[in-house]
Amino acid sequence: MKQTVLVEVKNLKKYFPIKGGILKRTIGHIKAVDDVSFTMYKGETLGIVGESGSGKSTMGRTMIRLYEPTEGEVFFEGDNLFKYSRKEMRRVRKGMQMVFQDPFASLNPRMTIAELIEEPMVVHKLYDRSERNEKVKELLNKVGLQAEYGSLYPHEFSGGQRQRVGLARALSINPKLIIADEPVSALDVSVQAQVINLMKDLQDEFELTYLFIAHDLSVVKHLSDRVGVMYLGRLVELANKKDLYSGPVHPYTQALLSAVPVPNPRLKKERIILEGDIPSPANPPSGCVFHPRCKYATDRCRVEKPLWREIAKDHYVACHLVD
Repeated sequence: MKQTVLVEVKNLKKYFPIKGGILKRTIGHIKAVDDVSFTMYKGETLGIVGESGSGKSTMGRTMIRLYEPTEGEVFFEGDNLFKYSRKEMRRVRKGMQMVFQDPFASLNPRMTIAELIEEPMVVHKLYDRSERNEKVKELLNKVGLQAEYGSLYPHEFSGGQRQRVGLARALSINPKLIIADEPVSALDVSVQAQVINLMKDLQDEFELTYLFIAHDLSVVKHLSDRVGVMYLGRLVELANKKDLYSGPVHPYTQALLSAVPVPNPRLKKERIILEGDIPSPANPPSGCVFHPRCKYATDRCRVEKPLWREIAKDHYVACHLVD
């Protein structure tokens, strides 16, 4: 069965300027996202993992132009999002929503829960007032909250409840794509499971496509269909979760997966300890950005950037070792 492409990212770059001197001239760039390409299919969950500072969140925000891109293209249902003006993007963004890591920071504390969920519908001129009120009650029910909670304020809720409000708000304008930026990392483990299961249920009911950004590989494995691994602004491996977790190819992916706890005290697992720290994205290494921490690095790795290519069906990797 052929999958329908919803999103196509081509050579996406996002550099932040570094200012210096009395005149605050640009003296360099932080290469937060550096030449990333991938495709997302309708109805799937694509998990993106990597250490802090790898560019995961910046990539998600740049895709829907919360950050303006430096280079590259993002196609949503065949349309290049980067050709639209800011005014036109408001209309186009109706099909894409974002759920943030800290729900308290993303919810206006002066607005009630009902007002927060209704606001996107008002902005996009959807429904009349009575229909919006009914929609708010329906969405609260869908995310496991009582309709009466609509009159309360964000500070009166727990972290898990606020994240449910964030999901209801994202769903209020019937999006096709939701970018979830570490939506459960600030929650207790038991609450994480509830929110993840809720996201799976909502995905089935509303036919959603998720870009799920996280650093917890166990959570990503539970929710995702395919998983991409980022390091220092670049994708280094992308495959369906079964292939990635059972046979990681890139040395960085192997190191990450070796750190995932195994729920069996008798089963011993060899840890791969990475040497050194992540290099600065303001001055990334030449060639393969992972080579300073890779025990397999050769002279070629130090000077030549590996190509992003398919090594097996739907299994992509950027590494000279697979040549």
